[in-house]
Amino acid sequence: MKIGHINYLNLLPFYQFLKKKGIKVSKSYPAKINEWFEKGQIEAAFISSIKTKNKKCFNAGIIAQKKVKTVIVCKGKGEDTESATSNVLAKILKQNGKVVIGDKAFKEKNCIDLAEVWYKKYKLPFVFAVFCANKNNKKYKKLIKNFLRQKQKIPYTTLTKYAENIEISYKEAKEYLDKIIYYKIGWREKKALKIFWKKAKQMEKNGKFI
Repeated sequence: MKIGHINYLNLLPFYQFLKKKGIKVSKSYPAKINEWFEKGQIEAAFISSIKTKNKKCFNAGIIAQKKVKTVIVCKGKGEDTESATSNVLAKILKQNGKVVIGDKAFKEKNCIDLAEVWYKKYKLPFVFAVFCANKNNKKYKKLIKNFLRQKQKIPYTTLTKYAENIEISYKEAKEYLDKIIYYKIGWREKKALKIFWKKAKQMEKNGKFI
């Protein structure tokens, strides 16, 4: 298996799941994972939602309901070079400023949570990435089904160490994984994806994307 892994806290449960199975991954940030996937350098990964339309994907994603904490717009200007979906989402929601995603967002204060803005507008969760494969589809379908089957337990020492590395408390890291991030894509998540893709396409036609 050749799996790309977004090296953020939001996928630590998936990383632990793969580690238990002895499956190695290639780690990077979302935009780089997308690039590897497109070039066929990896077989499967959680791909940025903006890149997943018409690809072979499964009912697993990186999802947040009402708030996400790690996809935000702060004072300043500029897109986050690690991102693909979030830069587009900020434009769709007309949130001007500096886009910040991933673990570094925990350090930012007084910013706008894009999942919160999305929920207020559409009353739906937001799907930031979807697990897709470009090879060995049956194998990856079974893998992701097993991942979703039960909640992944992260050892206290593992989560504590990760939290220390990104300079947040164990409590904040645990609450983020237990109460904010989830992975199962159902009808509401699919509806949210369709709205996102439609809005992105409209903006692209209107020349709003660089």
